[in-house]
Parts: sequence; C-alpha cells; structure tokens
Amino acid sequence: MNKIYGSAAEALDGLLHDGMLIAAGGFGLCGIPELLLSAIRDAGAKDLTFASNNAGVDDFGIGILLQTRQVKKMISSYVGENAEFMRQYLSGELELEFNPQGTLAERMRAGGAGIPGFYTKTGVGTVIAEGKEHKDFGGQTYILEEGIFADLSIVKAWKADATGNLVFRKTARNFNPPAAMCGKVCVVEVEEIVPTGSIDPDHIHLPGIYVHRIVQGTHEKRIEQRTTRKKETV
Repeated sequence: MNKIYGSAAEALDGLLHDGMLIAAGGFGLCGIPELLLSAIRDAGAKDLTFASNNAGVDDFGIGILLQTRQVKKMISSYVGENAEFMRQYLSGELELEFNPQGTLAERMRAGGAGIPGFYTKTGVGTVIAEGKEHKDFGGQTYILEEGIFADLSIVKAWKADATGNLVFRKTARNFNPPAAMCGKVCVVEVEEIVPTGSIDPDHIHLPGIYVHRIVQGTHEKRIEQRTTRKKETV
C-alpha cells in the first residue's frame, strides 16, 4: 500500500466534509501541519471542529481557517495571541471547549487506544467540571472526561519512512503523537522521507500503523516569541 502522496491537496482528497471533527498536532507555533491546514482552507470545508492545543495566530496555523470562517468550534488549551479568535469568540460566532493541556492530550491518547472516557482530578471545582459526571475515589473527587475520536488527524513530523513510521523533533513531539492516534484517518506532512528500515526502531516515536497518508514539503520555521538581552557595554 502506497502511503506517499504528491501534495497536501492530494493527501486530503476524499477525506474532507463539512461539520467534521479534526485533531491537529502542534504546540504553540511548533509542529503545526501548515501545508495540510492550507489545503483544508483551499478545499473550502466548513463548520469544522478542531481539537488542538492552540488556534495558531492570525495568519498561521488554524488561524488561517478562522479568517475564512471555516471553524465552528475549538477544543483547545491555549487561545491567546490570536485576535480573530478573540473577536469571534466574544461575538458568539465561535464555540470554545476549554481543556487543560494534560487532559486534552490524554483525551486524544484515550481515543487512539479505544478508551471512551477516564476520570481526572484536573478541573474539579472549576468551570471545566460544569456538566460533567463527578465520582469519588478514595475520598477524592474526580470528573469524567471523554476520549476524542476524530474523523481526521493532521500532524507534522520531522521524518518518516515509506510505511509511515514517524520521528518528531523536540517540542513538536508534544501533541502530534496523541493527535495522530485519535483519528479514523491520519495524514502527516514531513520534512524528509527516508528508506524503509533506515530508522532505528528505538528512535521511532509513532509506528506507521497509525499513519495512512504522507506528504513531504517545505515548511516555515517560525519563532512565536523572541526575547533578547541587550549587549553589555564594556
């Protein structure tokens, strides 16, 4: 089975439809599947729900889909630094389901493992717990969180072989693996495709069984915040 496609648009062909739930990898501006997000924008799918750590910024990441009004709901942990997100949320145009970062990662991982739900103490006594089942274990109160089962996963990896075994670099490893696991179909964009068998099995971060389609492309290396110290004068 050939998993390698010539472009992001080809890799998403036949997978997109209005109203779908998409799990997207990335952490801040690191490890964002930018080529696939651009292809989703160009395809015109709308009323989308995204499960993602963040919503990008105004002109990058999921932010480009907010600009075109293609996103109906965000399931996220961090939504700062995106003026259009703030405008749409405050005006009631965009739904938001806040999740603590660890809870969101575990919801994705649980979905990938076929686990429908789990109990956690995180969020008890806050707005996060409103409307959720509460249960006591050992005298401690926990809330029930549901696993995320996405229609599509889009992720970004550093390296892949032809069978879809993936290697992530540094911070990009945070949300991309669990996001990749929880989708019915997983499409990954990579910087490099290497021959099958050339990746040491101990260096594989996500096995190819989770990956259905691969596209290689050129990616932008953004820095979200840069703080420098003034050069000291002698």
